[in-house]
Amino acid sequence: MSPHMGRIEKRIRLAVPLEVSKVGDLAGPEHTITENVCSYGVRVLTRRAMEPNERIMVRSLESDLQTQVRVVYCQRLTDGRYGVGLQFQEVAINFLSAIRRGSRSQG
Repeated sequence: MSPHMGRIEKRIRLAVPLEVSKVGDLAGPEHTITENVCSYGVRVLTRRAMEPNERIMVRSLESDLQTQVRVVYCQRLTDGRYGVGLQFQEVAINFLSAIRRGSRSQG
């Protein structure tokens, strides 16, 4: 499936530092960054491949947001990294609002 099929809303280009982790992964969590975001999900750049429908945990490094996500797609990039589409599992998560709240509370 193309990463552009079924897009519900336009994504906003935004670099947000995140930590992604797989349950039981001995390599531990990976610090990564988003390429774009919307209220339904994010696209992140990772060093590790992920399987579609895999469930992983995402934690914002700028706010108190931590949630489980579902891998929608994993695309190998020319630089050896992966572009991974992640869909929030909890309905009505507003990622952008959570990031903004976290930025204000730290400043």
